[in-house]
Amino acid sequence: MINRELIRIKVVQLVYAYYGNEGKTMEAAEKEFMFSLDKAYELYHTLLLLIVSLTHMATRIVEMQQSRARRLNEPGVVSTKFVENRFVAQLRMNEELAAFQESQSVIWGDEEDFLRRIYTRITEQDFYQAYIASGKSSYEEDRELWRQIYRKLLTNNEELDDILEERSLYWNDDKSIVDTFVLKTIRRFDASNGAQQKLLPEFKDDDDIEFARTLFRTAIDSEGYFRQLVEEQTEHWDLERIAQMDLIIMQVALAEITSFPEIPLSVSINEYVELAKMYSTPRSSGFINGMLDTMAKRLLNEGRLVKKAL
Repeated sequence: MINRELIRIKVVQLVYAYYGNEGKTMEAAEKEFMFSLDKAYELYHTLLLLIVSLTHMATRIVEMQQSRARRLNEPGVVSTKFVENRFVAQLRMNEELAAFQESQSVIWGDEEDFLRRIYTRITEQDFYQAYIASGKSSYEEDRELWRQIYRKLLTNNEELDDILEERSLYWNDDKSIVDTFVLKTIRRFDASNGAQQKLLPEFKDDDDIEFARTLFRTAIDSEGYFRQLVEEQTEHWDLERIAQMDLIIMQVALAEITSFPEIPLSVSINEYVELAKMYSTPRSSGFINGMLDTMAKRLLNEGRLVKKAL
């Protein structure tokens, strides 16, 4: 689940934090870095449980509506189609998600007002009304409903972002990426797998774990060398004139460029240019793009950098 895009973001964030805490050792910094990756995986499970909790809230509301209708002898039938959604039933009994929930304290139970507001918004959507009115009933329809709910109501949701930020500062910049993993998980669910449906693993393979550790260690251990490369390229500049975040981004980028010969230069450079757009000044992306391109070409020409042919 934790892909290299998220790893790069975390490395830049934690290297920046490392220099802001002069007393922190490399061992402590690396431990915090790996902890931040674990927290991203925790967020993934927490967002899946949000789907279950929303359905639980909806069940309570529907039961109250049914009780009121019986008490007042009101005509009409309160639909239970939403609360009997088969995708959510499968998610609720998922063994991996259940194990995670058992290891946590209350996750969404103390956010009843938020859950009610989201459920109300769900019932106001055209796609929800079409789902309730549909004469069809299938697992695929149930799963698609939740894909739409998540994509349209739970991504880019400021109230949800605020709640998550209060729970963990590590989640500030994680949600937009983790959202893509939640949506991927919804699409991958298959009724035939039942409670044994596999969720996404924390890391795709050992290579990604090694990428994370090597990138973080190299960025810090080789700071002097990378700063020297930058200084040589800006001989008429004082390094203090370069934004600290720009220096960090270039430092991490150079760590990747020099440590992973199998990753094409263009891929590495583009990834860190995008990070500059997210975290630094408006002009930083162009500056970093030019600097990295020039430094990489110089290292190649001088034989100090070798890249594997594709």
